[in-house]
Amino acid sequence: MRHMATEGIDILVSEVGPRDGLQNVHQVMPTAAKTRWIDALVAAGVREIEVGSFVPARLLPQLADTAAVVAHALTHPGLAVAVLVPNVRGAADAIAAGAHKLTLPLSVSETHSLANLRQTHEQVLAAARTIAAMCADAPGPLRPHFEVSLSTVFGCTLEGPIADDTIRRLSAALMDAGCDEIGLSDTTGYATPDAVVRIVELVRAVAGRDAVHGLHLHNTRGLGLANVMAGLSVGITTFDASSGGLGGCPFAPGASGNIVTEDLVFMLEAMGKRTGINLAALLASREHLTAALPGEPVYGFIADAGVPKGFVPATTDQIRSVG
Repeated sequence: MRHMATEGIDILVSEVGPRDGLQNVHQVMPTAAKTRWIDALVAAGVREIEVGSFVPARLLPQLADTAAVVAHALTHPGLAVAVLVPNVRGAADAIAAGAHKLTLPLSVSETHSLANLRQTHEQVLAAARTIAAMCADAPGPLRPHFEVSLSTVFGCTLEGPIADDTIRRLSAALMDAGCDEIGLSDTTGYATPDAVVRIVELVRAVAGRDAVHGLHLHNTRGLGLANVMAGLSVGITTFDASSGGLGGCPFAPGASGNIVTEDLVFMLEAMGKRTGINLAALLASREHLTAALPGEPVYGFIADAGVPKGFVPATTDQIRSVG
């Protein structure tokens, strides 16, 4: 799945707006609007989209239609369809739906874990072991990629700094559990460029370089793209981002604002790093978002200012057609 998503590009920009963005708005985007938005993102060249989360509808009514959205997203050849799963039941539903990538969040702040998932570290690790076995048992082409995201790994609004020993212990336990990848998530917007370098190297020392190549960053304190630069310096090749900067965490006070997909793509392309994404088409895709969520604030410097005169993107060869 990952090879399919990254073939022919330098950096994978994983769009998380349909999950992380929508879970933080009060309005519920209609399913038809979601699928039109996803179609537009795919047409712009986005290779991986986190399209929803398999959580009870009473908790997140904004994502109650995730199975239907997954089914639609799977009609796009070459698109890696990702979902977040909070537990074993959610993973079973995601596997049954045919999702390509499952992400289980494990908050290194146990206080946040109890608030977000109502689970202790040991309970989440037990779920990780079960989900890894479920993924391994899935028939060849249906076997999803299993990522566990270390949430609040750069610090927590509820606990403050996280001890390195806790991060090491949980990283080792996740690799022993059989997960394919460990993602690093700045859930609370606490990360700084030096911290990004340090935490990436800390987790890689335990899990191995091949198991750590993705960052989920927030722009809560204005350091989102600076932290991307730090990630690039240590060989990170996948960055999550959200259209219009939607998103955050409802269980981490003040932690609003994913990095803006459009701004991230502009920066990478201006640096000569191919994302496979056509920036003009990506900017146009925002219209589906704003039309379906009237009055919802959206962000982005490139959307406001436009690209500079003479801008030449690294990706020049496509706007992909919608299948």
